[in-house]
Amino acid sequence: MATAMPLERTEIANMQSEGLLLSHLNAEYGTWDAEIDDVLVCRRVLEETHDVKTFLFRGQQPQDFRYLPSQFLTFDFEIDGENINRCFTISSTPTRPHLLSITCKRTPGGPVSNWLHDHFKPGMELRAVGPLGEFSTLNHPAEKYLFLAGGSGITPLMSMARAYYDLALPRNIVFAEFARTPADIIFRAELNLIAWALPNFRFFAVCEDDAPRERWGGLLGRVSLPTLRQIAPDFMEREIMVCGPAPFMAAVRDILTETGFDMTRYHEESFDFADHTGAEAIDVPAMPAPAQGSYSIEFTGSGSTVECGADTTVLAAASVSGIQIPSFCSQGLCGTCKSRLVSGEVDMQHQGGIRQREIDKGMFLPCCSKPLSDLVVER
Repeated sequence: MATAMPLERTEIANMQSEGLLLSHLNAEYGTWDAEIDDVLVCRRVLEETHDVKTFLFRGQQPQDFRYLPSQFLTFDFEIDGENINRCFTISSTPTRPHLLSITCKRTPGGPVSNWLHDHFKPGMELRAVGPLGEFSTLNHPAEKYLFLAGGSGITPLMSMARAYYDLALPRNIVFAEFARTPADIIFRAELNLIAWALPNFRFFAVCEDDAPRERWGGLLGRVSLPTLRQIAPDFMEREIMVCGPAPFMAAVRDILTETGFDMTRYHEESFDFADHTGAEAIDVPAMPAPAQGSYSIEFTGSGSTVECGADTTVLAAASVSGIQIPSFCSQGLCGTCKSRLVSGEVDMQHQGGIRQREIDKGMFLPCCSKPLSDLVVER
């Protein structure tokens, strides 16, 4: 009688891997909820370009991620003993719900991007809140779109492009990415693949110069009216989605305004998700003289005390007084300005940028909080 031959280790490993895959495919998952478990575990790190990496996450337990294409998460980082909150757009697509990714460009001197690039590895964990944000084609339905991406601003547009690719939706999309050199084109191969697979999807890369190892034979220059007319002659008829550095988006707005474009069909990601080391400038009126209905706010970090009117946010009062609190949205959405309220009471009208359990522990968002008493703030 023939005897069974022992299985090789590689065969056993392959069978185990296939078993895990089958279990994964047959499992029923719940939905990741940051209010219940806000921990994300890094599964993989991908190098997109010489200074851009993508970080893929799953929950602590197998769970699906539900979000609109191009929404964002606010992450809690502890770097060199300092707690830092930063927003990152989700670059993955909800049509692939088992993993979630963010894509980060290294910023010279930026504490978060450099830490992620140099130290963050598979198996490490981060806490996050979200998803949040309204910048999505699902909120602006149209038959024809023009996506304009500047640098790392490509991430929300890539999330939307991946969703249309996966669902094979018949949308007419022109996707233009503006980069310094060919070496800086993010998601280049994947966007070319999508353009090859979808007949109504066209991808253009526009570079300012050649790369050291590649002479660029495509479109050259920065965003301009002639370039828009070249890549999308019918851009006046399209819904336009834009994300990139503030000067890039300002240039696009100027071009469209001059052409008489209907700006109700222009949509931009309003946050600057680049690394940020200081406080964003906030346009607020000069603080009136202290009067009845104003309160004092003591900031323990600087030892400063300021006066704040009952109708003025804590962030605005701090900004006028020269106290820097990092912030982006100023609407209680991103959570970047999160601070500890040592004593006092505020009226906080946030839009999801803080967890209830953080509120229960004394945290608050100065950008959307008005004082109801004298305050002591740990900042």
